[in-house]
Amino acid sequence: MRQFAFLNLKAIGGQIAALVIVSILVLHLIFTAIFFTHRPDQQHPSPGHMHGEFITSAQLIAATPAADRPRLLGDLKRAFPELAIEMLAPDAMPASNQPEDLSLRGMRPHPGPGYRMFTLPADQGTARAGIVLPDGTAVGANIGPDFRPGPFWASPFMTTLIFAVVCVTLLGVWAARELARPLTTFAKAAENFSLDGAPAALPERGPEEIRALAKALNRMRQRISGLMDDRTKMLAAISHDLRTPITRMRLRSEFIEDDTNRSRMLADLDQMLSMLESVLSFLRNDRKLESFTLADIASTLQLVTDQFADMGHRVSYAGPGHAMAVVRPDDLRRGVTNLVENAVRFGAEVTIGLTLAAGRMTIDVIDDGPGISDAKKAAMLEPFVRGDDARNMDEAEGFGLGLSIARAIALAHGGELSLHDRSPHGLVVRMTIPLRGQHERQAA
Repeated sequence: MRQFAFLNLKAIGGQIAALVIVSILVLHLIFTAIFFTHRPDQQHPSPGHMHGEFITSAQLIAATPAADRPRLLGDLKRAFPELAIEMLAPDAMPASNQPEDLSLRGMRPHPGPGYRMFTLPADQGTARAGIVLPDGTAVGANIGPDFRPGPFWASPFMTTLIFAVVCVTLLGVWAARELARPLTTFAKAAENFSLDGAPAALPERGPEEIRALAKALNRMRQRISGLMDDRTKMLAAISHDLRTPITRMRLRSEFIEDDTNRSRMLADLDQMLSMLESVLSFLRNDRKLESFTLADIASTLQLVTDQFADMGHRVSYAGPGHAMAVVRPDDLRRGVTNLVENAVRFGAEVTIGLTLAAGRMTIDVIDDGPGISDAKKAAMLEPFVRGDDARNMDEAEGFGLGLSIARAIALAHGGELSLHDRSPHGLVVRMTIPLRGQHERQAA
């Protein structure tokens, strides 16, 4: 029955209801324990109450003739046994010129003029006082325990309140943390989904609603992964099927007698093959990521520099001689290679820079080309987007995937790729990657 669904302890509503009920029970147990410890229903003699009884008794004795005082004193002892009232010997009374005890002068009620109050020695934990009657005799009695009020926060009420607040707060913090932990796990899994080609399944534990959500997210991730695999397989099949007619067209092009038309036809066919390979490489990038390993980033960048230098390009490296970091070395080399290919296409001189600082690794590919306008920098990072005419010097080169692939590789490392202007002209493509683990070090 839905009206009793809140009683299901496997659901969030049931757990919250149980938390509230347990909190109320704990508070009741605390207050019950304090009640039995400090029984408010029992009459405990208070200093003010006993003081009033003593004052009244002293006034009665003063108004009674001396012959009747022993009988009255016996009656008062039976009526107020806690007072332990008695007549005092003359040597127990203070001198007549001794001032009244200031600690008793402010107590109410005061017996009135002609009476003088003074303190008497008593056992530990008990307060005892005496009153000199107008006729010069004196009586003494207990006026209550030796009461010294403690700090307000140490009273039973405040102790109970503080203890209850602490218990309920700790219980609430624990419950909130337990309920929020699965949501935090979901957020991390969603954040890492696009960064890892084989994400681990979400743990299906906790309340029923959380388990249902985890199952739904796991199924969604499986469907997305399946769709991406199917897309890659479909395009791979198309690429494979297109290679056959392109190969036949290359063979037929060899029989074209006009050298100019034959070279143009072969160049178009080569461009088609290159486009197919670039598209497939871009689509496979986020599905086949290599594992992280410790590598010398400086050596990798120097290798890329040497490869382009061997092809006749003016490419140089600026950075430390060795820099170890945990990365995906092949993917990183591929991304930097794409950036350098773009740079040498539009610039005469290219510099690859490497810096490691504040837990981050920065790779800059700097060229002296025409650069990219600020309005188009964001669009240039999208797939199949090429720059303006100034950067499209060769229509046969590039398909707008180099920056996209490099950006995907940077994101797979948990970093980012950004474009910056170089003064006086040129472009700086910056790949920033956070260093992982405790193995990163830099040696000059």
